[in-house]
Amino acid sequence: MNMPSAPDLAPPAPRSLAEMQLPMVMMRDILLKTIFRKNTETVAATAEALCLPVQITQELIDLARNQRLLEVTGALNAGPGGEMGYQLTEVGKARALDALAQSEYFGAMPVPLQVYEQQVKRQSIRNIQVTRAQLTKAMGDLILPQSLLDHLGPAVSAGRSILMYGPPGNGKSSISNGIRKALGDHIFVPRAIEYSGQVITVYDPIVHSEIMAEPEDPTRLRRAKRFDARYVKCERPTVVTGGELSLSMLDLVYNPTARTYQAPLQLKSTGGIFIVDDLGRQAEPPQALINRWIVPLEESKDILGLQSGEKFEVPFDTLVIFSTNFHPNEIFDKAALRRIFFKILIDGPSQQDFLKIFALVARKKGMPLDEQALIYLLKEKYPQIDNVYANYQPVFLIDQMIAICEFEGIPYQMTPELIDRAWDNLFVRETEIIR
Repeated sequence: MNMPSAPDLAPPAPRSLAEMQLPMVMMRDILLKTIFRKNTETVAATAEALCLPVQITQELIDLARNQRLLEVTGALNAGPGGEMGYQLTEVGKARALDALAQSEYFGAMPVPLQVYEQQVKRQSIRNIQVTRAQLTKAMGDLILPQSLLDHLGPAVSAGRSILMYGPPGNGKSSISNGIRKALGDHIFVPRAIEYSGQVITVYDPIVHSEIMAEPEDPTRLRRAKRFDARYVKCERPTVVTGGELSLSMLDLVYNPTARTYQAPLQLKSTGGIFIVDDLGRQAEPPQALINRWIVPLEESKDILGLQSGEKFEVPFDTLVIFSTNFHPNEIFDKAALRRIFFKILIDGPSQQDFLKIFALVARKKGMPLDEQALIYLLKEKYPQIDNVYANYQPVFLIDQMIAICEFEGIPYQMTPELIDRAWDNLFVRETEIIR
């Protein structure tokens, strides 16, 4: 079964400035920039913007006050519970503007890379164990032979690289999505990480699906343990790329205006799945893409570079799934294939499974089955293509017949004549076009 993301997998909140393990000047400047940009006035509001505990935010504010960068404006609310207000001094405003000129980043305090590495180990994709029942359920309505699940199950549980190959239209993309569903649990994604004084944003709402916290019961005696708010609790991420993937997309993305970095796709997918679909359709040759992954796949670490040319290591904890319609021997050399841990052929269905898929699709779409029409399809049409079945064909043929019925104004039905008309659109005719 899946290993649950128990409370001890959650990143603990820092308890002091010393535990932050960030340069003091960097933390002070992010504090000043955040107050300047967000116009926060209280410790509580500033702590929320910085995603830090109140006591640490208070320490930072006291530090800035001692340096005459912040000043007290007095209690904002009457009564003993009124919070003290703070604002930037003229010197503080000048320092905030100077810091913004160096980096526009403000808001959530970044997590040091070395601290994030420990969190990656706690929630590693390789700690996941998927059972046959979980994988079968995650595949939903996909009709798959048990022999395929025999190969997929160990591959997913190992958290190692997978190459799925075979003819087009047999569900490689759907199987990849099913694998994602089988993982099922959650991880903690940092909003940003820090290396060598540089901020790299990681959390991406397009890639990461946040799990919203349930409101606490105020009458509950025992409060839930809070995790480090610099992280976002998310489902295990899935990054899907296709023919648009290029080598540059695997490098840090530098924003020259904000002077900050954005994590590359594989870093955003840490703890989850990176799917490279349609391998062989990219501008770069597949061999070049695999060469880029050699170190990450073998050593569980990636090497990234800053604008200065400095190289550094980041954790590589991702289940990489390559999917291609080409035979692996056509696009890879033996050394590259050796580095891909699991190689799984996704072939077309048997005639029996094809009929199961056909019946399932027909039922879902409200198309009544006709035995004589099906016999006609199997005996007259498929021999024309050497009885080669594909998983996409039932959906295609039934959708074609539905479109014809709607155009002709007749009830949904399956006849040899409609099958002939649908079949004509399944393939392109081998005829010479005279120009």
